[in-house]
Amino acid sequence: MIYRLIIALPSLLLLIACKEEHARQIEEMQTTSVSMPPQWSEGVIWYEIGVERFRNGDTSNDPTPETIEGSYPGFVPAGWKITPWTQDWYEEDGYFKNIEQQKDVNGNTPKKFVDKVQLRRYGGDLQGVLDKVDYIDSLGVSAIYFRPLNDAPSLHKYDARNWRHIDVNFGPNPELDMKTIAAETPDDPSTWKMTEADKMFVRVLKEFHARHIKVILDYSWNHTGSTFWAWKDVLQNQTRSNYKDWYWIKEFDDIATPKNEFVYHGWSDVPSLPEIRETEKQDLSDGVTIFEGNIYKEEAKNHIFNVTLRWLDPNGDGDPSDGVDGYRLDVAAETPLGFWRDFRKHVRKINPNVYLIGEIWWEKWPDKLLDPSPYLNGDVFDAVMNYRWYRVVRNFFNESPNKISPYQLIDSLNRIKANIGKGNNYAMMNYTGGFDTPRILTSLFNKNVYKYQCKVHENPEYKVHKPDAATHQTLKLLLTQQYTYIGAPHIYAGDEMGMWGADDPSCRKPLIWKDFSFEDERAHPLNAQKPIDKVQFNEEHFLFYQKLIALRKANPVLTQGDLEFIDPEQTGGLFAYRRFDGENEIVVAFNHKHEPKKLVLNNTKNNTYENLMEDLEFEEKENGNLMVEIPARDAVILRKIAL
Repeated sequence: MIYRLIIALPSLLLLIACKEEHARQIEEMQTTSVSMPPQWSEGVIWYEIGVERFRNGDTSNDPTPETIEGSYPGFVPAGWKITPWTQDWYEEDGYFKNIEQQKDVNGNTPKKFVDKVQLRRYGGDLQGVLDKVDYIDSLGVSAIYFRPLNDAPSLHKYDARNWRHIDVNFGPNPELDMKTIAAETPDDPSTWKMTEADKMFVRVLKEFHARHIKVILDYSWNHTGSTFWAWKDVLQNQTRSNYKDWYWIKEFDDIATPKNEFVYHGWSDVPSLPEIRETEKQDLSDGVTIFEGNIYKEEAKNHIFNVTLRWLDPNGDGDPSDGVDGYRLDVAAETPLGFWRDFRKHVRKINPNVYLIGEIWWEKWPDKLLDPSPYLNGDVFDAVMNYRWYRVVRNFFNESPNKISPYQLIDSLNRIKANIGKGNNYAMMNYTGGFDTPRILTSLFNKNVYKYQCKVHENPEYKVHKPDAATHQTLKLLLTQQYTYIGAPHIYAGDEMGMWGADDPSCRKPLIWKDFSFEDERAHPLNAQKPIDKVQFNEEHFLFYQKLIALRKANPVLTQGDLEFIDPEQTGGLFAYRRFDGENEIVVAFNHKHEPKKLVLNNTKNNTYENLMEDLEFEEKENGNLMVEIPARDAVILRKIAL
């Protein structure tokens, strides 16, 4: 009896923790306006996970040629197999030589490394996530953003086979899950079952929720993959398909002729991503334009809503505490506003405390970022991924592509938040990079335009080797700003480990866990010369992230307090600001220059300050002013202590 009690104790504790979390959610729901972001969203630290490259916790469920069929390049070459986790990233796999003998879905021969590497799989899965829940918790993050988990053949999962299930290779029994899925009627939710992968994801949710960590899922309702069940029906049945109006089809095949006349629209003209049809066609001739409208076919819209409900309340009992806490919506500016308004009403009816964040990115690449304000009026999203914030602070601290002054930075930051409500500004995901951008260290190492020519085949001068010490110091400046500014900081899993990598696909290297021994990075994708780089977990880097997270959590004024920029004329030309509320004040100042500078704080005679980052000597006060010397390329976080 005692033995059984000991075995059951962890489950009992987890159940109690989940009930407490539910009670906490109910309390939050009662205070959250439908038009406002949920209160929890302003206080979190985001951690982005792409499961396929996170950790392989179970090798028995690794992808096979069958489960990756339908992903780019459109074929599986002879000799394909899982890539060893610790292999030199730019070393070519043995089967790569068999890729160059065939044509991809676009009719081209994949010869570049960036094309061939799309076939790689490393076997990351949800067991790997479960194995590292305690690591994630120890870092201090409080919200998980999962890149798509829906069943799909690619490594990125935006090419869904179906939306309603977790990817079969992320769970413990792919073969059983494929049989379960095949026995369902895809557009009839009453036939849907929980696969083994689905059940494991519910377990992942419980584990994170027990640690008070929120979880959101990533979906693209804009398009499906070419192996999506509805699309396969269209391909087979053409005009007879019940799903023909789900997609933008320009011309159907005429079976009376030998020619295949079938023509359709894929997202960004990618043929493997057929796009869902809307009531209005977006005009992309001069960049992305915000547009009204809705999903054309009501059945397609209802299917999306049913999938959404599935993960908001997995057991269907009306209690959303066992479900996800929100959704990140992919290419959101290419889906009409009317749909998003209906989507918000749908999810907030199920759980009034759900967080919705849109990927609102480019108006016209690579110069103009889209103004997200039309999506942040209380009827669409709670926040967007704050690419605009990152671009300007990167420009300032990294002096790339051109130097800007503290005045220019302050002006840019004010412009970014000017036409957006305070609640939305505080709920923003301050995003430094992820699955679709260079790793932050590599981004700072290369002083080029943001998100432009960040792949070595586009720019042979782009540095793909390990960033230097100066870059690490620049990163510390930028992170200090991120963790003391309004909005919720974001970490792309692996950044806290000190990982580096160019733009997609090289930002998608497998994570460098401490218990693995990695090959040195010797190879170069263009066969050029590069330093030999040792690949290992950077403990100092991790501790710096951990310290900033702990500092932000210990000082709620950094999360909820007001913001006031300090005139650079008063600070000796430095960039500085105050975070404050009724009783608390923190002053953050950055010496972005390459020599020591003195910070002057005016009218401080009734207060004293402590530096929250490092021990620092303060000079004597003169005429009520406090002077602090800040080393070159460094920052101070000063908390006021009332006398």
